[in-house]
Amino acid sequence: MKVLILGSGGREHALAWAVKRSQRVTEVLCAPGNGGIAQVARCVPVDLKDVGAMVRLAEVEQPSLTIVGPELPLSLGVVDAFQERGYRVFGPRRAAARLESSKAFAKQFMKRHQIPTANYAVCTDAAEVEEAIRHFHPPMVVKADGLAAGKGVIICPTRQFAIEAAHGIFSGELLGVAEKQVVIEEFLEGEEVSFLCLSDGERVVSLVPAQDHKRIGEGDTGPNTGGMGVYSTSEMLEPTMTEWIMHHIAEPTVRGMADEGTPFTGVLYCGLMMTARGPQVLEYNARFGDPETQAILMRLESDVVDALEACIDGRLAETEMRWSQGASACVVASSSGYPGSYKTGLPITGLSLAAQTPCVEVFHSGTARLGNQLVTSGGRVLGVTASGDTLKEALARAYEALTQIHFEGMYYRHDIGHKALKQKRP
Repeated sequence: MKVLILGSGGREHALAWAVKRSQRVTEVLCAPGNGGIAQVARCVPVDLKDVGAMVRLAEVEQPSLTIVGPELPLSLGVVDAFQERGYRVFGPRRAAARLESSKAFAKQFMKRHQIPTANYAVCTDAAEVEEAIRHFHPPMVVKADGLAAGKGVIICPTRQFAIEAAHGIFSGELLGVAEKQVVIEEFLEGEEVSFLCLSDGERVVSLVPAQDHKRIGEGDTGPNTGGMGVYSTSEMLEPTMTEWIMHHIAEPTVRGMADEGTPFTGVLYCGLMMTARGPQVLEYNARFGDPETQAILMRLESDVVDALEACIDGRLAETEMRWSQGASACVVASSSGYPGSYKTGLPITGLSLAAQTPCVEVFHSGTARLGNQLVTSGGRVLGVTASGDTLKEALARAYEALTQIHFEGMYYRHDIGHKALKQKRP
């Protein structure tokens, strides 16, 4: 098989690494890829905002399977375009991807199908916002309706702050693009869990859970990022809780999408808050998470290609996914200044030394190759990922590998997973 992966980040590097391990795969392509992905796949240029360009690439390369990594191509209908031309492609069609591309649609969908989520209001102008927030107690959450590259969620300590945030979203000042809708939500407290599932449109199979760390600073402080690290353990969710989430959230979501004529095939990512009143859906994603994928795939023992093809063929019920016990962790090394402005083109050293650490893989999120030198090309640069019998062991390996890596201004959090370690009984 020749497998094409669309995307250029750490998620796609982890997918390429996992796909290459399949005995059925003879070649892995990644478009456009990055400097690190080029070590495990043939990288080819493509514009992920141009569906026609991606179709032309498939016509040239004739892949046996295409895996769509990021949300943008899904929201533009790349899966629809590939399927119409007879290409086997993993990911939801455009109408199903609305679960991620429109927060207003997702909230209204959850209400229609009695899926537990925070109380909310959808507003189309400033007057509606001012009326809606009278019904919410601060703090509250203001969300842009569209994708917003992970920057469209603002926690507001006061009503005035919420009004100003909504105005900034409507005007385009905040995100660079003017939104037509905002969602006002109640603020939920608890532990976040990333609960990912595969779906063939009817059946649902859960992957192992993970917990992302979104804030830039130690102790979960500072602005939100795309994710500064993540961990996954066998003990993160009790089996009874996993069953509850499947029965009350994942399965009703897939069943509801099918009932509405937009069957969901692909990865359903349920971002959950484990509250005092039970798990509540914070958001849906219609694809693998980043950096969750890095930690999750480190624990996958079975063939990822078999599972993805089972989704396409509607035979997920016949597929068994096998996972290692124990734990995995990914720590993100970022550019100084991220998630704000940062320098690029900075030389990276020590990668080969880091890769020698047992049970460690270094997945590249934002790197490029200049001659023989790997340099930084993004805000999140590397995802140093390790596995172990325990979370403590996995984290120790990841942090040991990080000490070998250097680039100017390299920053990473030193407390990924530490809250979970403190919660464990001696």
